[in-house]
Amino acid sequence: MAWKNSTSRYGTAVIALHWVMLLLLAAVYACMELRGLAPRGSDLRSALKPLHFLLGLSVLALVAARLAVRWNAGAAPEIVPEPPSWQHRLSQLMHLALYAFMIATPLLGWLTLSAEGKPIVLFGLSVPSLLGANEALSKRLKDVHETLATAGYFLIGLHAAAALAHHYLTHDNTLVRMLPGRSSR
Repeated sequence: MAWKNSTSRYGTAVIALHWVMLLLLAAVYACMELRGLAPRGSDLRSALKPLHFLLGLSVLALVAARLAVRWNAGAAPEIVPEPPSWQHRLSQLMHLALYAFMIATPLLGWLTLSAEGKPIVLFGLSVPSLLGANEALSKRLKDVHETLATAGYFLIGLHAAAALAHHYLTHDNTLVRMLPGRSSR
């Protein structure tokens, strides 16, 4: 089990954090999608909102961990065969967009809750408010948060589609470098 990246595959920590983030993001989205299906005033609907907040703040914490691990894991493994330089640049832009999404979306959610002026309590602990109460600002922040969340579906989908295209169409090692417990051969 290698914690650092090798020339042929990502290290264990990078791989684990990548897939845990996927599960966490799926749970964040599931909370809001299921909340929309639950009847107003139901216990399920009431429980899903704070769970969404908790999971959203967990995304923010996990992205910080991911960045720390990424910076310490060494250079990314080589893609074999090497893709054209335009694909490499597009990949860098996609990763930048994904990290921006994973930071901005939960941060905007936290700012929205802060601007609503309501106490933010998770597991009995009070989460500090980042802003003073401001109803108009809260609505604008919520709109941006929801727009970014919608864009996240597309970013995540494009990321997955690109990995699958590399695997099944280009036949390079892009996908297998990130699969747990697999050889990159």
